[in-house]
Amino acid sequence: MQHLVFEDVGRYRWQHTADPVISDPRQALVRPLVVACCDLDVGVVQGVLPVPPGHAVGHEGVAEVVAVGDRVTAVRVGDRVVVPFQINCGECAPCRRGVTGSCAALPLMATYGMAPVSGMDGGGFLADLVLVPFADAMLVSLPESVDPVAVASLSDNIPDGWRGVGPYRSELAALDAVDRRVLVVGGLSIGLYSSALATALGAHVDYVDTDPGRLAIAERLGATVHDRTGPDRAWSPYPVTVNTSMSPKLLSDTLRATWPDGVCTDTGIYFQGSIEMPLLPMYTRGVRFVTGRVNARAVIPEILDLLAGGVDPAVVTDRVVAWDDAPREWAAMTGKTVFTRL
Repeated sequence: MQHLVFEDVGRYRWQHTADPVISDPRQALVRPLVVACCDLDVGVVQGVLPVPPGHAVGHEGVAEVVAVGDRVTAVRVGDRVVVPFQINCGECAPCRRGVTGSCAALPLMATYGMAPVSGMDGGGFLADLVLVPFADAMLVSLPESVDPVAVASLSDNIPDGWRGVGPYRSELAALDAVDRRVLVVGGLSIGLYSSALATALGAHVDYVDTDPGRLAIAERLGATVHDRTGPDRAWSPYPVTVNTSMSPKLLSDTLRATWPDGVCTDTGIYFQGSIEMPLLPMYTRGVRFVTGRVNARAVIPEILDLLAGGVDPAVVTDRVVAWDDAPREWAAMTGKTVFTRL
């Protein structure tokens, strides 16, 4: 089969490799139909995240089941499924409590498409076939009414947007309408998904960014937008804040904009190592700070239920590209790009 391999910054190519085969009755083989780039993939393309060459890419997408092991009961051949980017067994103690990103049966950070920073090489989604080690635990059937292209990022970035607002929906719902507010500091797609999901949960969203394209998308998603290149403003504190910018300064600003006993979620990865945080003001005001990797598989069904209510994640997609053009177009990505062979 063929899969797309990262060779160097700006250079990707199709490479032939052996077909994966089912060797365990819990496994399944899937054929990716649509694959989206993750915000992290864009970082690799732009050289922000230096990684060694030689690994298969792609870890967000929707696939068709083409073969299943004898113990697989949740999906059948022909089903369209979301494949979470994290590999998990579904049976260990972390998986049973929903921490599917830290499955105890596998090396820490076992994922697809990111072998240099992953606990194992699961292969990439821009491939003819992908092996799913624990099909019943991992695969989520996609309703026929859902457009695969629109939800290609349900493997990772949409859940990453959800974790900034979804866990706090009850807290938001309990507030007076005037206080049901969320601040999202944007950067690539995750902040846009957070804005869309927070709006769907009935919150007023203030979205802050410098990119005109993302500001326009956030406005289409129902957020009130603020261009960060304009004059500084004093934010009235928010019960829920989300920083997706990967900027230490903006993280500090976002924490300071979180009201007493509110919660701030940061989705960024800070490759520079240690950063300063305003711990004394956070302590004084009782601000809860949440970081860490999303547990994608655990929240995908809940997100699908919310999408059924009318949220359109397709608005976030920057480009839809033919599958065969992936070597050239993957290297040119600047925003959410979806590769399709439907």
